[in-house]
Amino acid sequence: MKLTGAEIIVRSLIEQGVDTVFGYPGGSVLDTYDALYRHSDEIKHILTSHEQGASFAADGYARATGRVGVCMATSGPGATNLVTGIANAQMDSIPLVAITGNVPLSILGKDSFQEVDIAGVTMPITKHNFIVTKVEELAQTIADAFYIAAEGRPGAVLVDIPKNIAQASCEYVPVPPRPIVPSVEHITTEDLEKAVEMIKAAEKPMILTGGGTAIAGAEAELAEFVKKVHAPVADTLMGKGTFDTEDPLYSGMCGMHGTKASNTGISRCDLLIVIGSRFSDRVTSNAGTFARRSKILQFDIDPAEVNKNILVHHNVIGDIKEILKRLNPMLPQLDHTPWVQEVQAIEAKYPLRYNEDTLTAQYVMERLSALTKNDALVVTEVGQHQMWAAQFYKFKFHRQLITSGGLGSMGYGLGAAIGAAVGRKDKKIVNIAGDGCFRMNCNELATVRGYNLPIIELIVNNRVLGMVRQWQTLFYGERYSNTNLSDSIDYMKMAEAFGIKGLEIREKADVDAVLTEALETNGPVIINLVIGENNMVSPMVAPGGSIEKELELKN
Repeated sequence: MKLTGAEIIVRSLIEQGVDTVFGYPGGSVLDTYDALYRHSDEIKHILTSHEQGASFAADGYARATGRVGVCMATSGPGATNLVTGIANAQMDSIPLVAITGNVPLSILGKDSFQEVDIAGVTMPITKHNFIVTKVEELAQTIADAFYIAAEGRPGAVLVDIPKNIAQASCEYVPVPPRPIVPSVEHITTEDLEKAVEMIKAAEKPMILTGGGTAIAGAEAELAEFVKKVHAPVADTLMGKGTFDTEDPLYSGMCGMHGTKASNTGISRCDLLIVIGSRFSDRVTSNAGTFARRSKILQFDIDPAEVNKNILVHHNVIGDIKEILKRLNPMLPQLDHTPWVQEVQAIEAKYPLRYNEDTLTAQYVMERLSALTKNDALVVTEVGQHQMWAAQFYKFKFHRQLITSGGLGSMGYGLGAAIGAAVGRKDKKIVNIAGDGCFRMNCNELATVRGYNLPIIELIVNNRVLGMVRQWQTLFYGERYSNTNLSDSIDYMKMAEAFGIKGLEIREKADVDAVLTEALETNGPVIINLVIGENNMVSPMVAPGGSIEKELELKN
């Protein structure tokens, strides 16, 4: 059957199991959008307000569902507007396929209207990218893109398609999806046996779980592993939800804004078992002092992450779920009660604290967690509010926290919440935003309203760029250069302008009633949470400092 390239693109997406594309049309992708129109009963297109919103939405969809997210844009500025979202997905190992149009091959490389070498631009921030030069290769290229995005350590893949390729025709032969098989080729009995011996020999083991555990869907295997090893468990920001935060063995998040119990436990343990974490600088801070008293055992799917930031004593390379499935039967039941009690005593002495006499974001996160029964999908922007959500919402399952970890993209949350809401209609979606982040992509409220997505947009309104200002307070002599948002925005009028319900929290007594009303609303809601400008994220380790030493902060 002879089809145009545009028709092949859409049919190939359907063949790969895609049900939703996030994007924005333009001249170089008009033929593809025409084909999408003809297949609108088979594949949904979500028109965002900006291409960056489309890439963030595809990322959020992928994180919420575990499937490959798909975004689409035209050439030139459309393609470059996807770049931050592509980098964001790649940094956090999120499976994403970005499809861009480009000018026809005959004028490619001649500075044509809306021409950009998007493959060259994105080469450093993708797992792989393609420029399709023959229509006969189109179906196979798209199939390859989906396989590469999802297999092994997931990531972002770009497919750039010149306009004449979308308009050309050829015989279409469907290319079915290649099955994604867990990576096990590097898991050896010898490596597992050595890991078992290290664990058995430890008197003070500590477990650190990261985003790789979430990607592998290995929370059940991790729970069994923790029970057998009988050790305290810390998590990274990306590892939230991989271990039940209400389990007695859970000691909290580690790193720059980690708990005293987790950071001290990592510093005092004699074996640190790192599962699916790449030792980000926000986790380790000073690499030279990180876990300096312990041996380190690392489980990771990517051998490039071994000994990259921190030298380890042993590693097992492969899919985290498969590693733990094989390791658990090899382990005896261990008992480290004295060590567990030592870490629990630190946690009891130094709990996460905040000022209970006034309205704070921390209190609102606690109440949100309680009122949603710890079951909402929590999306965040980047900054103080992100850390408060990570610290005070009680995460219970993987893929529950959707946040920009590695890249730290302000403006990410609202787009990601759109993707999460489209992909997970069974869950309440709450996007927690700082007022500075909200201003970056608030245009996506038009998308939220247009599709009547039941997203709660919780704006933590302290009228400053909170995290940057916190650093200015601590390290820059309180010189608040361009971090005060002095302009007065009426968020309730903004909500009204978009046709969205607007609610405000100005007093502690308002919290439960407003959150309950928002949660019971069948449609989008904006909540303006007004707090003081001087609230800080605590604890905090100075950048480059040892995680053993936290700063004295006044809140």
